[in-house]
Amino acid sequence: MKNLIIYAHPNSASLNHFFKQTIVENLQKSSQEIVVRDLNEINFNPVLSLEDMQGQRIGQVAEDVKTEQDFISWADQIIFIYPIWWTGMPAIMKGYIDRVFSYGFAYRYDQGVQKGLLNGKQTIIINSHGKSNAEYEAMGMDKALRLTSDTGIFIYSGLEIKHHLYFDKADRASAENISEWGNQLISILEENQLTEKN
Repeated sequence: MKNLIIYAHPNSASLNHFFKQTIVENLQKSSQEIVVRDLNEINFNPVLSLEDMQGQRIGQVAEDVKTEQDFISWADQIIFIYPIWWTGMPAIMKGYIDRVFSYGFAYRYDQGVQKGLLNGKQTIIINSHGKSNAEYEAMGMDKALRLTSDTGIFIYSGLEIKHHLYFDKADRASAENISEWGNQLISILEENQLTEKN
C-alpha cells in the first residue's frame, strides 16, 4: 500500500511527532511505501492567495500545490496527524486543505451536485487535544469536529475514513497513556494490512 502521511506540528518532542514516528516505523516493518509531508519542515505556505483562487477557477495551481496534489494522487491511504488547537486544525494544516484540496482536484460540481474526487482512497486521522473526551462530549465539541472535518472536508472530498482517533488530555499524558496509544496505532495499522490482504 502507498501511504502518504501529512503531518503538522512544529515540535519534534511532541506527542504528535511520537505518533508519526510510531506509524512510520510500523509501516516500514511491513515494507509498505511511505511518503511523509511534514508541513512545518517543508515550510508549506498555508495562505490561499487571490492568485490561487483565480487559478483554481481555471484549473491551474501553483507548483507547490501541484507537488502536494501529485503525492495525494499517488497514495492509496492518507494519514493526517495534527493537534486540535482552538477547536480546529493548526493554521498550516487548514491552509494545506484550502490550497491543495482545490476545485477540480478534490471536488467539483456536476449540474449543481457536489462530487468528491478522491474516491478510492482511505484515510486515518489522528488528533490530540487538551480537554478530556468527556468534556468534548458534554459541550458537543466531538460532534462539531466530526461535522467540520470528517463531513465537511474528508468525506466531502470522497475520502473513506477508516479511523479518526482523538487522544485526549494530551498535555498531561502519562508514559503509560502514551505507550497505550502507540499500541493502539500499531493495532489499527496491522488490522488495515490484514484487510488489504483479504
